[in-house]
Amino acid sequence: MYCVTRPEAGKRRLAQPVVHFEICGSNTSKARDFYAKLFDWQITMWEGQDYGLVAAAGDKSIGGGIGPLMPGQQPSVLIYVLVDDLQEYLDKVTALGGKTIMPPSPIPGVGSMALFADPNGVTIGLFKPAM
Repeated sequence: MYCVTRPEAGKRRLAQPVVHFEICGSNTSKARDFYAKLFDWQITMWEGQDYGLVAAAGDKSIGGGIGPLMPGQQPSVLIYVLVDDLQEYLDKVTALGGKTIMPPSPIPGVGSMALFADPNGVTIGLFKPAM
């Protein structure tokens, strides 16, 4: 099964857009090599981290990264949604039946992030850029 966006749906904008993705796995070197060769992605290592940044967002894409699993995390793809107040959204998550996986945490020089699980257990990231 696959999803196709109807043309009219593309004219509407998300109130809180998806701004980043992460491919998380146990062998990040192998994953970076695989995706670089498969999609011809340019991947730059984040200094001092086991984290590769996929080419910055462009007209037809968002930026992303390939990195290690967090404690307790299964191999997955995460999306990050842009919000203006991480805790406010985590409070909404709880009120709607989800749960906080990781509280607001700084990303030095970039901003801050948090993770939550929806009622089905799907993990989603929240991102707030540094001001």
